[in-house]
Amino acid sequence: MSAPNSDYDPVEVTPLHPDEIARMRDEALAAVAAADSVAALKQVRIDHAGDRSPLALANREIGALPPQARKEAGQRVGQARGAVTQALAARTAEVESAELERALEAEKVDVTLPTDGRRPGARHPVTTISEHVADIFVAMGWEVAEGPEVEAEWLNFDALNLGPDHPARTMQDTFWVSPEQAATVLRTHTSPVQARTMLTRKPPIYVVCPGRVFRTDELDATHSPVFHQVEGLAIDEGLSMAHLKGTLDHFAQAIYGDGMTTRFRPSYFPFTEPSAEMDLLCYVCHNEPADVASCRTCKGEGWVEWGGCGVVNPRVLTACGVDPERYSGFAFGIGLDRTITGRYDIADLRDLFDGDVRFTEPFGVEL
Repeated sequence: MSAPNSDYDPVEVTPLHPDEIARMRDEALAAVAAADSVAALKQVRIDHAGDRSPLALANREIGALPPQARKEAGQRVGQARGAVTQALAARTAEVESAELERALEAEKVDVTLPTDGRRPGARHPVTTISEHVADIFVAMGWEVAEGPEVEAEWLNFDALNLGPDHPARTMQDTFWVSPEQAATVLRTHTSPVQARTMLTRKPPIYVVCPGRVFRTDELDATHSPVFHQVEGLAIDEGLSMAHLKGTLDHFAQAIYGDGMTTRFRPSYFPFTEPSAEMDLLCYVCHNEPADVASCRTCKGEGWVEWGGCGVVNPRVLTACGVDPERYSGFAFGIGLDRTITGRYDIADLRDLFDGDVRFTEPFGVEL
C-alpha cells in the first residue's frame, strides 16, 4: 500500500509560489496607490480584493494541498490579502477626505455677504390672462364690467331667459345660498354682469366681463367646481353675427397670434338667438393636412372648442329694459382656464388651483 506524499512541495502549484503571491500583492498595492477617486477605488476593490481577484483564486488552491502544506501557503496568501485590505482602507480614507475638501471649496459660500432671502414672486396665469383679455378689448374701445359672485336668482337666470323649469336651475348645476327664501346663488356664469350693465346703462354698450364662476362639477383633470370665464356683450344699432365673427377673429389673433380664426357651429343657448358653438383653429397643427391627422390637441379635427356665442335674444333685451326694435347685440363666453391649459400645454386643470408656488414661478410677472 502506498503512503501519503509527505514531501509534496506547495510551491509547485504556480498560484501559490511565493514570487507569484508577491507579484499579485504588489500589483494590487500599486493599483490602490494609483486610484484617485472613490469610483476608481471601488473598481480596484473588485479587481484585487473581490471574489474573482487573483489572490482570492489563489486562496482556493490551498484546499487542494495536503494538510501538512496548507498552513504555510495559507499564511502567505492571508498576509498578502491583509496587506491589500489595509491599503484599500487607508487609501479610501485619503481619497474621501480629498473629495470632501474639493466639494467644500467648490460650494463655499461667504455667509458674511448681505442677501435677500425672499424668493422672486410670480403672478398667477389666471390673473395675467384676465388682464390681457381686458387690455385687448379696452384697446378696441370696450369697457370692463364687474359684478358680485353671490348673485340674485333673477339676474342669474330669469333675466337671461332661463325659465323656472330650466335644468340649469336645479341643484345638479347650481350652488344655492341659504336660506332658500333669499333666492341667491353663486353665479354659474358671468352673464349676470351683462344683465346688470344693460339695466344701468343706455346703449350703445360694449363691455367685457372676466370673473370667477361656480358650478357643481366634480374636480378632475378637465373640470372644476370653481373656474373662470370671460364674456363679452355688445349692444348697438345694426349689430349682427358678422360683427360677432370679426370680433372673435381679432380676439383669437390677439391671444394666439396672426393667422388664427374661428368657425361657428349651430347650437342653442336661452339668452341668444341664433346661437353657435365657436371653434378655434387648432393652435398646434393649424389644420395643416400634413399635421392634422397626428395632432393630439385637436384629435385630427383641425379645430378645438373655445366657447359659445350668438345674437342676444330679444327677450333678454326686453327684460333688461333695452328696446329690441331699435337695438340688437351679440354676446360670447369662453373659459379662461381652458384657454390657459391649451396655450401653455398644461395637462391637468387642477394645477391652476392647488396653490403650489412652484407652478406659478415659471410664469413670472408678465404674460
